[in-house]
Amino acid sequence: MEKNIHWYLQNVFTLFDSSLRQRVGDIGFLRTFEAGDVLMRTGQYINYTILIAEGRVKLYREGEEGEEFFMYYLEPGNACAMSMICAAHQDTSPMMAKAVDRTVVMMIPIQLMSELMNNYPSWYTFVIENYRARFEELLLVVDNVVFKAMDERLEFYLKQQVSKLGKKDILLTHQEIANDLNTAREVVSRLLKKLEQAGKVKLHRNYIEWTS
Repeated sequence: MEKNIHWYLQNVFTLFDSSLRQRVGDIGFLRTFEAGDVLMRTGQYINYTILIAEGRVKLYREGEEGEEFFMYYLEPGNACAMSMICAAHQDTSPMMAKAVDRTVVMMIPIQLMSELMNNYPSWYTFVIENYRARFEELLLVVDNVVFKAMDERLEFYLKQQVSKLGKKDILLTHQEIANDLNTAREVVSRLLKKLEQAGKVKLHRNYIEWTS
């Protein structure tokens, strides 16, 4: 069965009441991104609020020399809080968003944000909940960077991958992990070897198995 916008509103965005589902179904539209596609670039003006209907999206902060620092994931039922903020203030995005898997997003024109906030209490609740969740995730990032050594950050990162994906096979290269943690591949490889010696992971040719 082909999934349309009303299917996603009914089955994924369960916080929405029936009147909000109807309105979003009338004004929004779906767009599909393949793995690796960029949804939002640093410095880009935002014309739509982005809701994740299916798939998974990574948000990065980019440095002056093009380096990428992983911030957090967006998953089905989440909204991109950054797109809401930038759209509301007609500002450019300070982050980049990239699809991890094939991803379906719901696009809502920025011109209608005020209407939704003023007329639909369940939209207001949804927005506040997304701001809260993203703020908590950013606090985790700050705590990891400021208060934890790289070995602790790596272990926490791997646990997050297992929790988010619901499986213990982590299909990421050492270089991809290093990029997300803003460190060198050699550092990640050395620390993964220590985790393997401690019995917390098994290193395979193309993936990492979490065993702890």
